[in-house]
Amino acid sequence: MLTIASPRASGPGLCVDIRSEGTATVIALAGPLDSALSGENQDRVMSAVKPGMPLILDFTGVEKVSGAGLRCLLLLARHVRGLGGIISARGASDELRTIAEVSGFHDLFRLTAPTLSFTAHQAAQARPDFYPTHSHNGFALRPGFPLPLGATVLAHGVNFAVYSRHATRCTLVLYKPDAKTPFAEIPFPPEFRVGDVHAMTVFYIDPEAFEYGYRMDGPFDPHEGHRFDRERVLLDPAARAITWRPVWGCKDDHLTTPRGRAMAEDFDWEDDHTLGLPVEDLVIYEVHVRGFTRHATSGVRFPGTYAGLYEKIPHLVELGVNCVELMPIFEYDENEIDRVNPTDGQRLLDYWGYSTLGFYAPKAAYAATGSSHLQVDEFKTLVKELHRHGIEVILDVVFNHTSEGNENGPTLSFRGLDNAIYYMLTPEGRYYNFSGCGNTFNCNHPAVRNFVLNCLRYWVAEYHIDGFRFDLASILDRAPDGTPLANPPLLESLALDPVLGRTKLIAEAWDAGGLYQVGHFPAYGRWAEWNGKYRDCVRKFLKGDMGQVAEMVQRISGSPDLYYRRGPTASVNFITCHDGFTLADVVSYNGKHNEANGEQNCDGANDNNSWNCGVEGATDDPAIQTLRHRQMKNALAMLFLSQGVPMLLMGDEFGRTQMGNNNAYCQDNELTWLDWGLRQTSAEWFRFCRALIAFRKTHPALRQSRFSGSSGGMSGGLELTWHGTQPWRADLSGASRVLAFQARLRSEHADDIVYAALNMYWETLSFEPPAVDDGRQWHVFANTGVMPPNDVYMPGDEPLLEDPKQLLVSGRSVVILVACQKHRSDGTFRGESS
Repeated sequence: MLTIASPRASGPGLCVDIRSEGTATVIALAGPLDSALSGENQDRVMSAVKPGMPLILDFTGVEKVSGAGLRCLLLLARHVRGLGGIISARGASDELRTIAEVSGFHDLFRLTAPTLSFTAHQAAQARPDFYPTHSHNGFALRPGFPLPLGATVLAHGVNFAVYSRHATRCTLVLYKPDAKTPFAEIPFPPEFRVGDVHAMTVFYIDPEAFEYGYRMDGPFDPHEGHRFDRERVLLDPAARAITWRPVWGCKDDHLTTPRGRAMAEDFDWEDDHTLGLPVEDLVIYEVHVRGFTRHATSGVRFPGTYAGLYEKIPHLVELGVNCVELMPIFEYDENEIDRVNPTDGQRLLDYWGYSTLGFYAPKAAYAATGSSHLQVDEFKTLVKELHRHGIEVILDVVFNHTSEGNENGPTLSFRGLDNAIYYMLTPEGRYYNFSGCGNTFNCNHPAVRNFVLNCLRYWVAEYHIDGFRFDLASILDRAPDGTPLANPPLLESLALDPVLGRTKLIAEAWDAGGLYQVGHFPAYGRWAEWNGKYRDCVRKFLKGDMGQVAEMVQRISGSPDLYYRRGPTASVNFITCHDGFTLADVVSYNGKHNEANGEQNCDGANDNNSWNCGVEGATDDPAIQTLRHRQMKNALAMLFLSQGVPMLLMGDEFGRTQMGNNNAYCQDNELTWLDWGLRQTSAEWFRFCRALIAFRKTHPALRQSRFSGSSGGMSGGLELTWHGTQPWRADLSGASRVLAFQARLRSEHADDIVYAALNMYWETLSFEPPAVDDGRQWHVFANTGVMPPNDVYMPGDEPLLEDPKQLLVSGRSVVILVACQKHRSDGTFRGESS
């Protein structure tokens, strides 16, 4: 063993020993690694890294590792890889290995260094002509790049760029991590202003060693819309990561305002890319990152985190969904609610997260590694693993308002940067409130429009995000004075943007100001919509309301009355979502029960179109329980039989309840967390849901991209025909509660034929399916009127329908048939449950 350098202290009690073992360089650490390496030891370590030489990190003597220390090691690993080298480690604790794993460094802690298998190369050198031109209190500066906005890590420092049209002066404020007071304040010289962007490069500062914000000078004149206050340090709205309360629910007032962090965009994506799945093939699963695994029954190592969701990917694969729609993961403050649950006195939190603080930053408290500032890597690792399993990622984004609220809200970012630009203001300087949350983002102002576009481009380019669902998207259709626009610039720009060209765009086509645009949202050939009319019609039909059958024809067809020019994929069909009842509650409650929210049950929607099947809430009555289970199956059968894009709410595959709370935005507890014990106790229900998804994937007749008879695509061969209890005799009258249909997709080889009988009447009815030709026979895929396991079969295992002239369908039941060439030998179908 040859010692290259003698041990020297890097921090209090930490020793670094650099030596060689054969062809490898060993860096042995001893003592507490509770901070980043000192500048001297960073130089020693980096100089020991040679292109193509294996490097081994020895943690045998390490007593503890802080977030800053771990980050230092991960940056070292990236540096070695950038030189074409190989890095491994030994002596690491299980905790350290786990943190590295969920942050995307799976091969950092291998026991031995592998053999170099590719040609080593030197990292690119910084341009020699890029040099400081100014200085301030020892900091080397030069005019910066005005784009992109935010803090951008360069080879020689960090570029800071922030927009404000009306500010008279801007000052960069730098803090040591977690320090209360800044260690430096650097004014932007007037010559560093490019148009309305203050841009400055600060040389020789370590991105891991500081946090930052801005002070903005300017007029304080609320009547004119200006609310500048130089005493406040403001968050950069384009900060790539945010330091503030990285532990969920911890209201630590040590830091009174959020601060930004600069992040190097050097994640190893390997060969990952956005998946580009055909829209008509999507099965969307709406999920809350924390609630998905926070329950004690989840069994994951890091409950309530990106890493926890990562561990549950096998469940998503088994269920059959191929797209997750994540409720807001942009940084927000869950502690902004100042109320308690009146039923138990527990503090209420903003659980949903529709109150964005940082639009470029993933939420640190959703990361197992948030306290170590590795939330970016952890979330990217989750996206990469979902893609590896064929699952796209759609983000639920909130550009209609921000967390700053109205005149009485906090000044955190936009209000202090340029209030008159970023918000819709009345002539008196007060806030328009089309969001219902105190303020409205001024999305169609050119500068704000660019902010939104650049933000979404960033998530697509740097996080490989496949699509976005826009909360209260009709606000994006409003002019600065709130007037709906005939040709809204932002919506057109999003639809036609080159970077977002293959990105899925989904609108919640209404807002809190009364603008309801379902079916006529400005689409520009790109936008899909959450189809609220689908939800309402299916719920009414499900509970037996009269006058719904004619509209059900439209909804099952993909809503051509709303989307004929756009095609059925413009309709995202859902019966439940985060906002409202779960599927179990749709069939268990007539009214909302939101008392735990502390708003006297006045919050949440009243038009739930639900039915409790005889008793409000939980019951031991077996007849009511059976009816509720049947109704839930009926609902999902309709969902997955409909043209368009189906969306399933997290936990509906288990029959999860929220005890009648239809607005659980502030409930971070077992009311909203997914109880994984239901996977065992509701195994038959999960089986039914899984089989429905598999059936939809098997039959292209159920998922066409264009309406029958329209030009282009295969869907010109799709025939949707409507029936009643007798073939070709659909009863669309107001008194009808019965509908049957056949979907037949013609092809050169073998037609795909599916038939469904929907009986929402309360008595058994006899249906006669249409005759099939080509030697085919009807087989039974599902019958919600019989008990498990005969209620559903996996595709390919469907038994023969015994009497094709008489199909008995129980009251409030759905039967689904498929035309098959050969007789199945695994049983016959007898129509009705005994």
